Amino acid sequence: MAKTDRIYKIELLIRHRGQVSFAQLLETLEVSPATLKRDLDYLRGQLGAPIEYDRDSNSYRFAAGASGTGRRHELPGLWFSEPELYSLLMAQQLLGGLGADGLLGRHLQPLLERIHELLGPGGETDAKALMKRVKIISALRRPVAPDCFERMGEALMRRRRLQMRYLTRARGEVGEREVSPQRLVHYKNTWYLDAWCHSRERLLRFALDAVQETRVLETRAKDVAMRQVQAEMDSGYGIYAGGTRQIATLRFSAQAAPWISREEWHPEQQGQFLADGSWQLELPYVDETELVMDLLRQGEQVQVIAPQSLREAVQRRLAAALAVYAAA
Repeated sequence: MAKTDRIYKIELLIRHRGQVSFAQLLETLEVSPATLKRDLDYLRGQLGAPIEYDRDSNSYRFAAGASGTGRRHELPGLWFSEPELYSLLMAQQLLGGLGADGLLGRHLQPLLERIHELLGPGGETDAKALMKRVKIISALRRPVAPDCFERMGEALMRRRRLQMRYLTRARGEVGEREVSPQRLVHYKNTWYLDAWCHSRERLLRFALDAVQETRVLETRAKDVAMRQVQAEMDSGYGIYAGGTRQIATLRFSAQAAPWISREEWHPEQQGQFLADGSWQLELPYVDETELVMDLLRQGEQVQVIAPQSLREAVQRRLAAALAVYAAA
């Protein structure tokens, strides 16, 4: 039985039975007397469990007022088994890697310390070794200034509006925006903010790395139902939202099919193998920009079947790329 399981079991036995002898604990936990003593010392010394030894009954119990109708003693986090704690460590490292210059990692540090504490001295050594064997690669990540990220989070939690200077890359223009934040979105190693823009009077998606300055206002944010946010912002392909919804029909070669057939390009996609071993994929989109970029990465392994406008967009990009190489 793992240490965290034993700790939880000891606490549970004493709580349910009122008092438990040393012999009963040994029999239930199937450990040596030395191990049981260390566990009891850990419960009392590290986790603050008010366990006391009663000489008259030769048993362990909670101190008066620590259980029953009084203030209950709890062991936060001990409903996790040891394998679950190691899984939390891996999740912590993943979330830490998503942060703006380690911002999330710093906020998650108390959780990390708590997990190490629950695992005990030996477990902490194992945990550090495990984390060295897990690597998160964030390719093409666009960093976000930590203070910007923190203000976004503050505005979201306090439901306040944001004043920000924002670079619209397509036009190369910097403008002032007052927005009501609705949610943060992490997509392809980049952070975005879905917000109600008060100058455009509609929902828009802003790339956080394009925010040059930001300030939290005391004006209460406009609340948009999450159902509306999802309907307007999640209906397209990738990060692009808004516009007329269309269905793209793509055909991947038999060579690429074993990989593509296991990938999710869109939550609503439909796919099937064809007689020649190729994979035909249908998915919705509202703006062709990102879809075209993803198709270009597949090179000769994919062909756009429909619609014709998407097929022509890919052809134009391929022709332009070929012209660059021909000129060189």
